[in-house]
Amino acid sequence: MKTNPTAQSGTADPLIHTPAQRRAILAGVCVALMAVIASVSGLNVAQQQLAVALDASQSDVIWMINIYAVTLAALLLPLGAIGDRWGRKPVLIAGLVVFGLANAAAGLAPSSGVMLAARFLSGVGAAMIMPVTLAVITSTFPAEERSKAIGIWSAVAGGGGIVGMFLSALLVDVASWRWLFVLPLVLVLAAAIMVTRSVPNSRDAPRGTFDVLGAMTSVVAVVGFIFLLHEGPERGWSSPSTLLTLVVGSAGALGFVVWELRREAPLLDLRLFRKRGLTSGSLSLLAVFGVQAGIFIALYPYFQAVLGWSGLRSTVALMPMAVLSMASSGLAPRMAARVGARLTMVSGILLGAAGLGMMAALVSVDGGYLSVLPGMLAVGLGMGLSMTPSTEAITVSLPRERQGVASALNDITREFGTALGVALLGAILTAGYRSAIDSRLPAVPTAAAEAARRGIANALAAAEGAAPHSPSLVRAAQEAFVEGWRQAMWVGVIVMAVLFIYVLIRGPEAATTAVESPPTAASAPMGEA
Repeated sequence: MKTNPTAQSGTADPLIHTPAQRRAILAGVCVALMAVIASVSGLNVAQQQLAVALDASQSDVIWMINIYAVTLAALLLPLGAIGDRWGRKPVLIAGLVVFGLANAAAGLAPSSGVMLAARFLSGVGAAMIMPVTLAVITSTFPAEERSKAIGIWSAVAGGGGIVGMFLSALLVDVASWRWLFVLPLVLVLAAAIMVTRSVPNSRDAPRGTFDVLGAMTSVVAVVGFIFLLHEGPERGWSSPSTLLTLVVGSAGALGFVVWELRREAPLLDLRLFRKRGLTSGSLSLLAVFGVQAGIFIALYPYFQAVLGWSGLRSTVALMPMAVLSMASSGLAPRMAARVGARLTMVSGILLGAAGLGMMAALVSVDGGYLSVLPGMLAVGLGMGLSMTPSTEAITVSLPRERQGVASALNDITREFGTALGVALLGAILTAGYRSAIDSRLPAVPTAAAEAARRGIANALAAAEGAAPHSPSLVRAAQEAFVEGWRQAMWVGVIVMAVLFIYVLIRGPEAATTAVESPPTAASAPMGEA
């Protein structure tokens, strides 16, 4: 969003809407947001089923999950700006149509290629929906009601992922992974009816021409860096394709920075990052959401393939981390008031790093749930403590009239971090698994061994027809997965350690006070992993 979404046009004057009309508007955009958020976490619970049904490797499955987040992160900024410029209601309705058709295609997908294409289109639709929903609220509600409305929007953003995980797990257990896409379709249909009936159109007054070059270079940079992290651990950091991706992503990022600094009306005003609170808060959210998303990529296969749990039981097992994260998010403002935002942030980051270290050191095939629970609890506590002051550091860095920019930055860092985390930690997990499985398959038949190298789900499926080698193949795959898990968690520790040092040195200044402003979109603990 290149301009302030709180700027109102004559077509969305909040004074012409009755309280009942505003409630209907809020309900419509929140249902649309719920569809987007629920789809972020839905496929995590079905990783094993997708691998077997679509004959997909572990890397392919991670791409099916992450291409949605990658597309959403890459297009969130330009499509949000298009909605501000062309009209929010038509862009929102168009996004719902694209999103609905894409989910229908995903539910019917006969192959990995079709699934990847459908998930890509889902990301396009989501990028049209998500920024517009918040902009509709800020352009429609009067100042005295806006904070409450944004709070409800934030609660939906936080709770949508948890609700999506539970419903997705239930659908996978009692029906099929294809039913995962029924929930978004139902929500899209309901949202389309409500939006068409109740949501007014609004737009911001254009400032110059649309920043086409800025949009293109930002997409190149986002996709380039995510592809680099996704493929680097598997193909090798010095391979030609990895180096080419690094060059392309770096060129896109450099081009974006140079161009945006020259624009009078940039897609994203990079000069804002001179503020310490804005920069440290954005980097903290980027890393925290990335690590959280990477943890979820590892936890579901561990629960289902190593411990043999159902999707619903696996989801319930995640709840202690989710509950503690939400509880500590509520505690964080009081702690920040006592000891300062910077100390609260670094305490949360340190706890998160300790939790990752515990999960890396203690996890084992035979240790079961108790081998990962202490680390999960520490991560949940740490994430909650760091997310809230990070978001607050962004909002207090900007005055009231620029809170739309703060909201956009919050969304972008959250989604970009999710995509980066899944790419990096998922690739480390996959590469570690493949490296570890080779030395454990000397006596296994060639066909079964080849299947096992593709991922743990493929190994378990191959073991059903590999008697008398089935027990040894299952054990080998489980041990190899745990080895990949350890490597991924240690990388997460390194990421958090670097973030800890940066925030300790360059975190929000103790004297920073908030400019009077409405609260922006809060972080959504556990909702987007």
